[in-house]
Amino acid sequence: MNCDLDIKNAVEVLRKGGVILYPTDTIWGIGCDATNPDAVRRVYEIKKREDSKALICLVDSADRMQRYFRNVPDVAWDLVDYATKPLTLILDDAVNIAPNLLAEDGSLGIRVTHEEFSRQMCYRFQKAIVSTSANISGEPSPQNFYDISDEIKNQVDYIVSFRRGEKAKAQPSQIVKLAKDGEVTIIRG
Repeated sequence: MNCDLDIKNAVEVLRKGGVILYPTDTIWGIGCDATNPDAVRRVYEIKKREDSKALICLVDSADRMQRYFRNVPDVAWDLVDYATKPLTLILDDAVNIAPNLLAEDGSLGIRVTHEEFSRQMCYRFQKAIVSTSANISGEPSPQNFYDISDEIKNQVDYIVSFRRGEKAKAQPSQIVKLAKDGEVTIIRG
């Protein structure tokens, strides 16, 4: 299947409230419409993860990132612009997002993806997409498509064909929390 058709099919499933399995700028992810609480609940169920543990989401641009927060600290724009590898930011006062996607303090983890497939999918979907590792909670994150369990594969509505054959060892993103008061906390370097 060609990449454009794969993106079209994935976006169609997302628009219908479905859950997808897809490659990102880091590891393979389980995803859904980040504004749809029912779809988000399904992701928690698939991962067997407590919904008190927040999930992150992907967007295609810094402009779209701004739609999901009351205030984006100035330093966030610099971090996005100068990051040399995938960077997830945790920001306070999230808005316009499924409530069950948020951390207990109202913060949200978000990453601007630069990987072509996930960026194009986010762009065509025009909303944030949940991106959580394609594993059962507590198990190791898959390094590539072949490491994803059949249990996960059998529960999603669509599995992207693109990049399935890659065997490279993928790495999770860096995670930085930016508090309203300007405090910066590196959660994963």
